[in-house]
Amino acid sequence: MAEPRDTVVLAYSGGLDTSCILVWLKEQGYTVIAFLANIGQKEDFDAARKKALALGAEKVYIQDVCREFVEEFIWPAVQANALYEDRYLLGTALARPCIARRLVLVAKEQGARYIAHGATGKGNDQVRFELSCYALCPSIKVIAPWRMPEFYQRFPGRRELMEYAQKHGIPVPVTPKAPWSMDENLMHISYEAGILENPKNRAPLDLYTKTCDPATSPDVPDELEIEFEKGVPVKVTNTRNGVTHRSALELFMYLNDVAGKHGVGRIDIVENRFVGMKSRGIYETPAGTILYHAHLDIEAFTMDREVRKIKQGLSLKFSELVYNGFWYSPECEFLQHCIARSQQAVAGTVRVSVFKGQVYVLGRESPHSLYNEELVSMDVQGDYEPADATGFININALRLKEYHRLQSKVSTKQDE
Repeated sequence: MAEPRDTVVLAYSGGLDTSCILVWLKEQGYTVIAFLANIGQKEDFDAARKKALALGAEKVYIQDVCREFVEEFIWPAVQANALYEDRYLLGTALARPCIARRLVLVAKEQGARYIAHGATGKGNDQVRFELSCYALCPSIKVIAPWRMPEFYQRFPGRRELMEYAQKHGIPVPVTPKAPWSMDENLMHISYEAGILENPKNRAPLDLYTKTCDPATSPDVPDELEIEFEKGVPVKVTNTRNGVTHRSALELFMYLNDVAGKHGVGRIDIVENRFVGMKSRGIYETPAGTILYHAHLDIEAFTMDREVRKIKQGLSLKFSELVYNGFWYSPECEFLQHCIARSQQAVAGTVRVSVFKGQVYVLGRESPHSLYNEELVSMDVQGDYEPADATGFININALRLKEYHRLQSKVSTKQDE
């Protein structure tokens, strides 16, 4: 055992990797405090506490962050229509700054100078955790074992970790490990690595845990009315059975159940990691998928066209910042304020059908609607003069005429 050193707060999951890291940190002389966030994952938290204490943790903190995760992280993403590279709803990327905030608070309360995590040296999570921690506590120091040669050279593979665990009395899984890695929270679950690293391989049918197979999902859809205020869902009602939820957490969990039952929210993508490599990821984001479609619809219904164009650009940048781990950056804070301001009139109700892996918008209504039924009607002229369109078309055609006139001249000269 090394000489006694400072206290470190370890982001602990209860799994093999962080359990081995806990014991390894103690070998290096650190006093270890384990921190485990309940962010909606399926976990036996009491067993995880007992395990960490048995492995030598000085203290174990288990904190429920589900409600703040929904209200302070997921809701801003819903307002933004946040989507990374056109497909990924950012479930993991949104969870990391939420967890990091509590991790830093525990470190401050305990007077710990160090935090540690089990993120790999190739992924995005190391960046997300550490940028968040440094932003919230500039003096904090980070121990990242999977980037330390003395650790990763000692444990080049899972076999070495298993041997270390057996040697130090760390409980090892008694059932075969799935041939891929998983990370779950209230918003989604991700699958990567192992047999999934070959992007040609189809995901096994038994991989998915949050959603049913759309092919075998119910033959009767659920119809939902989702009410928004300032771009945030405030009420959901199932029109088939009258079930209603209003609190943020209950509403989100209910949408997870309904979407999961109908196989909604599955994607299989190759994405660009911030560290520079492409990776294949499979995601299930049930409630997030419903809310993305519903919010997109009510926003288009209530927001001015030119404002929405600007907001779409802000959303693109916001999604990139969140994915890359810059939640606590000044630019991300600025974007959140701008996006929130754009949502002041985004209010109303969207009716959707959830069925066989799809979300179908059926209708919408809003007190702030910019839709003028009389103006747009093909049967009523309304306050619109069709003859005015002639000048509108002529003015817009002027640029096109001039461009192609010039192109014709250039082509003629080139042919001579």
